[in-house]
This record gives sequence, structure tokens and C-alpha cells, in this order.
Amino acid sequence: MVLDGPRPIADVARELGLNSGTLGNWVNAYRKANPQEEEPLTLSERARLRELEREVRELRMKNEFLGKAASFFAQEYR
Repeated sequence: MVLDGPRPIADVARELGLNSGTLGNWVNAYRKANPQEEEPLTLSERARLRELEREVRELRMKNEFLGKAASFFAQEYR
């Protein structure tokens, strides 16, 4: 019921009289043993992914720089 539809584990567990943690463990074990094949990315999705990865790299560099700058200026005012 959980795997075939969008029903939450808690609702199905309540309906079946099970602990939701137990049912969740069973569902996770099934999904791990039977992974679904993901569809390959389309050309536009790949391009978007590359663009987002580049943006993440840039933002991480900027964040690192700002952290170092903040540290530098904090030491200067002591």
C-alpha cells in the first residue's frame, strides 16, 4: 500500500494495526533490496545540472572567502 501509492507509512501502519517504525523498516528494507532504475537525464537536465554544480562551487568559494574576511576583521578590532 505504501509502495504502490502516495499513502504515508503512518496511515498504512495505523490501518493495519502495526507500529509505524516497524512498517517503515520493512519498506526501507524492500526499497534497498529492490532499487528502482532511474531514468537517464535529458540533455536540458544535464545542462541545468552542470550549471547548478558550477553555481554551487562559486558560492562555496565566496562563502569561504567571506568567512576568512570576517575572521580577519574580527581579529583587527580586538
